[in-house]
Amino acid sequence: MRRLKQLSRLVKSVLDRFVAAIALIILSPIVIGVAIAIHFRMGSPVIFTQPRPGKAGKIFNFYKFRTMTDEQDAQGNLLPDEQRLTPFGQFLRRTSLDELPQLWNVLKGDMSFVGPRPLLVKYLDRYTPEQARRHEVKPGITGWAQVNGRRALDGNWEEKFRLDVWYVDRWSFWLDLKILVLTAWKVLQQENISQAGHATGEEFKGSTNEYSN
Repeated sequence: MRRLKQLSRLVKSVLDRFVAAIALIILSPIVIGVAIAIHFRMGSPVIFTQPRPGKAGKIFNFYKFRTMTDEQDAQGNLLPDEQRLTPFGQFLRRTSLDELPQLWNVLKGDMSFVGPRPLLVKYLDRYTPEQARRHEVKPGITGWAQVNGRRALDGNWEEKFRLDVWYVDRWSFWLDLKILVLTAWKVLQQENISQAGHATGEEFKGSTNEYSN
């Protein structure tokens, strides 16, 4: 059973990279168009890059399209996220177009199409042992917590992590397919399903509560 599971994970990784390569080719006009629009509306760089923990906590460079300006106050400090998030940036988030650069993360093998969303590196030492199990698999562009919670889970970290671990324990190709279909439906509805880990999200400050899956 363990060997079969390992083989299934390998097949998933190969499929992820193959589909990401095809998607990058097909969507390249959109990717280029969005990059040009960001350059003229917000300047450079057009790609937001940040270190994030992947499988087994391995750090990788996470990519997404920039959605905020670099506006600062008189003291040189960045303005609050809400003030720097532009209407165009809100559009990119609402339509999930800001996630397109993560196809490169999938092609590189850092991420999968489906898995727990990659959060901030500083959260690594704040997880309970159970919550840390979300790093047993590759992080994803979308995930079980995102299609089930959306804004209803904003700030409810324990529930988000419970859903992440539920996914880790019950992963299957059919479950991934279900999540992808639900994701597509929510994107068509223009619902922002990728709250976790975004700059405007509430910070996870740790939890002492253990839970079972």
